[in-house]
Amino acid sequence: MAKPLIFRLGDEDLALNINKVDRTKLYGSKEIEAVDEQERVCELATLADDGHTMIGRGGTGLLWIDADGCWRDKAELKPVNVHGEEIQPVESSFGQTIKLFDTATVEFYLEHNIRLVYQIEPASDAVNIDSLANELRKGTIFFFPYSYRGGLEADTAFLLMNEEEQIMLAVGNPTSIAYITVQSQIAVEEVAEDSEEAETDLMSFDMI
Repeated sequence: MAKPLIFRLGDEDLALNINKVDRTKLYGSKEIEAVDEQERVCELATLADDGHTMIGRGGTGLLWIDADGCWRDKAELKPVNVHGEEIQPVESSFGQTIKLFDTATVEFYLEHNIRLVYQIEPASDAVNIDSLANELRKGTIFFFPYSYRGGLEADTAFLLMNEEEQIMLAVGNPTSIAYITVQSQIAVEEVAEDSEEAETDLMSFDMI
């Protein structure tokens, strides 16, 4: 199990464990195995460009090269944004104390694509979560930046309570919605209905 997350609510620090809720726990899972004529389990292999060399598991790797095709160590690389400005990496949420201060509305929560859900429980019997549970029971939703291992950007995490009064941690990102509009409107010429010219235009037999 991963290290507990340390939350601070008021003057109280709470050490809480997170348990991932995935489809396997909800619906179960199944696996399909491919076997040969002797019932031996087959393993995935990659066919090389020469058309006859088989590369088994662990026989390939990734490396970083620059524009000149030279190999570079990952430690030498620096992340930048679209403007060429260096990005400061974020620390893991497990190495700091998370202050529960900012609250979110239901509308703000629904504006996010939730990709990870965790169930929260005390890290030990000595941790009293009554104050946190009472606050969440009112419908309060806390949110804060969250990163599991650390990286370039932090996700948004929400701490809330479900209908079974279980404390849940939902992790996601703001939903990106693109609207498509008509760039130019088609000009429509209005013609009087009782006009002889209008009737001729509507009944043009040349178009048949």
